[in-house]
Amino acid sequence: MIETMGSLTASPWIYVLVAVSVLLDVFLPVLPSGVLVVSASATAAAAAGPPARLPDVAVLLAVAASASVLGDLAAYRLARYGGPLLDRTIARSRRLTRAHERLGTALARGGGLLVVLARFAPAGRSVVSLGAGKTQRKLAEFLPWSILAGLSWASYSVALGYFGTQWLGTAWLGTGISLVALLAAGSLTTFLLSRPAPTPA
Repeated sequence: MIETMGSLTASPWIYVLVAVSVLLDVFLPVLPSGVLVVSASATAAAAAGPPARLPDVAVLLAVAASASVLGDLAAYRLARYGGPLLDRTIARSRRLTRAHERLGTALARGGGLLVVLARFAPAGRSVVSLGAGKTQRKLAEFLPWSILAGLSWASYSVALGYFGTQWLGTAWLGTGISLVALLAAGSLTTFLLSRPAPTPA
């Protein structure tokens, strides 16, 4: 299994796998997109130096960030134009219902930082992207924050795997420590997002 993963992260197919996983995890948050990005970055660090080998860390960063934004836009448009079936689905989810209630004015009032924070929380990206579409926020209000969120998450994940492996010297240890840091960021973000909104005076 480890050998298979290693050969996969060192082949051009890793870009396709990362793109598909990141694109779809807005709908299926169980997909290991973060694990793939960190593992591929660790492989890039271990293979650094001449001769140049795959994966290329800059390409990996661009693929992960672009797929993140495209996935956000797909969820946003689905929620915006999804009709009664999606309405019933959201109504059955407490998280999405809360997003519907709380995101109505958050993005327009500069609360787009919520989009960035939610990108690091498990299922947070789904809640925010679907919530923004459902509350009929303008694309011009949502898209810049989605781009910033995608770049921030991709940069953090790539940096963890790449520099973690460079500092620790081995890909498996760098990947392990980096995944712990990725999970810690997700847990902290979930805690921050779950705090009740301040009551207006």
